[in-house]
Amino acid sequence: MSTAISATRQSRAPRPPTEYSQLLRSVQEAGLMKRRYGYYAVKAGLMILATGGLIAGVILLGNSWLQLILAGVLGVVFAHFGFLGHDAAHRQIFVSGKANHRAGLVLGTLFSGMSLTWWNSKHNKHHQAPNQISKDPDIEPSVLHFYHTDLVPNRSRVATFFRERQGWFFFPLLTFEGINLHAQSFITSFGRRSGKWQPMEMSLLIVRWGSYLALLFFVLDPGKAAAFLGLQLAVVGIYLGCTFAPNHKGMPILPADARVDFLRRQVLMSRNIISNRLTTFAMGGLNYQIEHHLFPSMPRPNLRRAQRIIKPFCIDNSVTYTETTLRRSYGIAVRYLNEVGLRAGDPFECPLVAAMRPRI
Repeated sequence: MSTAISATRQSRAPRPPTEYSQLLRSVQEAGLMKRRYGYYAVKAGLMILATGGLIAGVILLGNSWLQLILAGVLGVVFAHFGFLGHDAAHRQIFVSGKANHRAGLVLGTLFSGMSLTWWNSKHNKHHQAPNQISKDPDIEPSVLHFYHTDLVPNRSRVATFFRERQGWFFFPLLTFEGINLHAQSFITSFGRRSGKWQPMEMSLLIVRWGSYLALLFFVLDPGKAAAFLGLQLAVVGIYLGCTFAPNHKGMPILPADARVDFLRRQVLMSRNIISNRLTTFAMGGLNYQIEHHLFPSMPRPNLRRAQRIIKPFCIDNSVTYTETTLRRSYGIAVRYLNEVGLRAGDPFECPLVAAMRPRI
């Protein structure tokens, strides 16, 4: 009987802690998961004041081509509202999920013009499997190809020319990304089965765009209003694209059947940008991409402090921690995209990817 009891106790013995659980404990003990209400109140308040000031500036300046300066600044402000909506979607601002969702609707949908439902669906899939084929929507083949594919073996000369130089076209194409983001938001919000928040999202988008366009065409003639809107959307696309591009472009691409633990999945597929406070502000904290992927609900201002724990932990556990300068990251992205366009072989030959293949 005693032997049976002993065997039962042994079978119920707690499992040894994983590397990630050890890291999580260190981060929690440092208080880095606590909410930062003051930071977000000041941040959101300043962005709202900036928007109000720009609206007043548009009205006072009148029908002038100098309005294009305000259009560029407004694009930057809207991009920062997008960062705040991103933080709310990750539940970084409040403890309550409902409070974060409401904040995301106001900051991300009403001010920035992005559908929270669309963003959550797309971005959560990315976080679950960054850079993994058929699982990460951010690397699905579209205008650009982020990994080699033979889905379109017979290409025209124009398509071949573009594909082989797609890295050089990446940044010019970002001028259209703002239009794409808003188009996807409308398609989701006004489509079928968008969830219980669909009426609210639709209402916010209608109010947002109705008020915005009414202001432009009331103050400016049609040509200037179109130029204002076009420049503002281009700035949003370029700004957000240049912020997201360094994070994963040129990092390993995993095959659909790859198996890897959570810690390595998030660290090995992400890249940090060596930064100062100005870079952190400009990139909405996403320069700490590794920390963000490991702890998505960590408030943005705590990521810098988290790096002091996470980086040495990764080094001590032989997990490659990648970081580089912003300029170099853009060069890596361009070269990688060009190499993908030129490549004609199996993309999964590097030792890292091979090690992540399931063993049969």
